[in-house]
Amino acid sequence: MVDEPRRAPVRSARPRRALGLTLAAILALLGGVVPTAVLTGPPHRATDQPSAAWFVPGAGGPSDGSEAASTWADGPGTTAARRLGERLAAQLDRQAAALLGGDRAGFLAVADRAARPDLSRRFAALRALRVTVWQVEPEGLPTPVTGRPGQWRQPVVFRYCLVVPDCTPSPVLVGTRWLAGGAAPLLLALEESRSARAAVRPWEVSELVAAVGTRTVVATTPALRRALPGLLAAAEEAAKVADRYAVAGPPPDRYRVFYAGHAEWRRWFGGGRPSWTAGYAIGVGGGHHEIVLNADALPASGPGELLRHELTHAASLTGRGHPGRQAWWLVEGLAEYAGADGAPVHRYEALDDVRRLVTGGWNGRLDALAPTDTAPADRVGGSYGVGYLAVRHLVDRYGEQRVLTFFRAVVHDRQPVDAAAERVFGDDWATLHDDCVAYVRSASA
Repeated sequence: MVDEPRRAPVRSARPRRALGLTLAAILALLGGVVPTAVLTGPPHRATDQPSAAWFVPGAGGPSDGSEAASTWADGPGTTAARRLGERLAAQLDRQAAALLGGDRAGFLAVADRAARPDLSRRFAALRALRVTVWQVEPEGLPTPVTGRPGQWRQPVVFRYCLVVPDCTPSPVLVGTRWLAGGAAPLLLALEESRSARAAVRPWEVSELVAAVGTRTVVATTPALRRALPGLLAAAEEAAKVADRYAVAGPPPDRYRVFYAGHAEWRRWFGGGRPSWTAGYAIGVGGGHHEIVLNADALPASGPGELLRHELTHAASLTGRGHPGRQAWWLVEGLAEYAGADGAPVHRYEALDDVRRLVTGGWNGRLDALAPTDTAPADRVGGSYGVGYLAVRHLVDRYGEQRVLTFFRAVVHDRQPVDAAAERVFGDDWATLHDDCVAYVRSASA
């Protein structure tokens, strides 16, 4: 499922999955670019991106480089805050260089002793994920913390790449708290991310161990370390399938997969998924998606089909997100088609759910398939199955490449489905829609 409620069903027979896309929400918070030095470890390269605008001190003041902006920034208090901001930025730059250089002592040196356990865990998690780019962009000016003399808060956008040194970095917006007055400001705390719905990243709150392949990076907690070799092998195989569905450019540089235990499932990326969720893919900016699998809800057959499904979301969708619930059947249907990986229709495990749906309350419209958060598991499984069968029918009729062109027209280019069908297939969508539904009914009978 996409965007809202960005869920995926889990059923007793076989867990299903859903996509979460939140980049549109992230983009809604974006503001102007804050010039910054890009800190990377050679031969790293990074790309400037718009920076998020959350908790910006002086919000509402001009910030476009105009004469008014200059006047607004000229007060004595603002001058002092600007000077402090420069000192904070220098500390953050030192910390970034230490992170990329693997210098744990240097990473902790900018912080107060009480903050170091949390920072040590973050450092270890990011190094396990093979962080290759860590850009620092302070947002606005620091502001004093009420009731705490000498303490200041500074919002910061951190932009990161994993494994690949020349990716477009993903942003994460964090509040930092500092103690000023000494020879150099001391970092007191890093708050959890408030980057729209993507919320807290795993490496912010959990100890992580990771394994890296040629196409994927897979991470989990130390308690689930034994699962890593099998997960990595399954993810690498799934990536070979998902790469075929990159409809608007090259596939992702690396598929990022996080394997969540019970506590992590409830916390990573904000948690809050329904009990039937087995996995989801969530947009984190920079054109990247991060995939989370529920360790408590994987099928007995293993994670392969679920990974093919979720990695296909990461490959086939762009940062713009999903065009709406009307296209849910197409987005999830393509992912289910990839998950099936060429298996015959009669082996699709959700056919019973499809049968119950098409003979029950469904109105026969593909654009009305998206289930609600509280839908029963068989209703959700049936919805995914109808999407799969509809896409399967289109592939059987027109071939995979034309279906991917249709997907790109509808999902990426936001063309109306009837116009896209006429242009790509040369057929009337109303008639084609009815043909898809007839196939669904026949295949599930």
